[in-house]
Amino acid sequence: MWLLLLGLSLLWISSFAAPDLDKTQALAQQRYGAQAAAGIVAWRKLIEEARELPDQDKLNKVNTFFNRRVLYQTDSQVWQQEDYWATPLELMGRGAGDCEDFSIAKYITLQMMGVGNERLRLSYVRYKVGATPPIAHMVLGYYPEPTSEPLILDNMISSVRLASMRTDLTPVFSFNSDGLWVGGATASSADPTARLSRWRDVLERMRQDGL
Repeated sequence: MWLLLLGLSLLWISSFAAPDLDKTQALAQQRYGAQAAAGIVAWRKLIEEARELPDQDKLNKVNTFFNRRVLYQTDSQVWQQEDYWATPLELMGRGAGDCEDFSIAKYITLQMMGVGNERLRLSYVRYKVGATPPIAHMVLGYYPEPTSEPLILDNMISSVRLASMRTDLTPVFSFNSDGLWVGGATASSADPTARLSRWRDVLERMRQDGL
């Protein structure tokens, strides 16, 4: 999974500055039915009600919202593909997704609540519990300051915790639209590029979804 990341798309999430959530809701109804449309209604309410809250409250609410509403399933189970990055509409429409889908949805939702991109990074990690071999995993990191220890939003656990409390996670690299950070580095080691087709593709599909 993380081995596929060779770079990042130059495309940015500027389209989220003026999302058409009426369109998103209508598409949910059209593609997935009434239950999915109701999920988008609940999502819109979450975004609106949390906009003025402190960031910590936003993190907790967003993490809880997706972890409770969405079932973890692999891409093979949901999409019959080995690796598919779903949009928030697709994730909520299907009601299931994997770690990338959870992380992307939380990332977009926090941005729509007003959390700055410089505070958020999608992070690939190795997840290891007990004697089992580590597996590739994605989480969302929130950085109060660029050099701060991040808070981790994870579909594996219900609470938002400091990275130092997540001894089961080993950072590989993290990214947002502005850069790429290797391991626990505090400075970006690369500029975004247009080489990651899945990131580019999910951004385009989000625009088509009204986001």
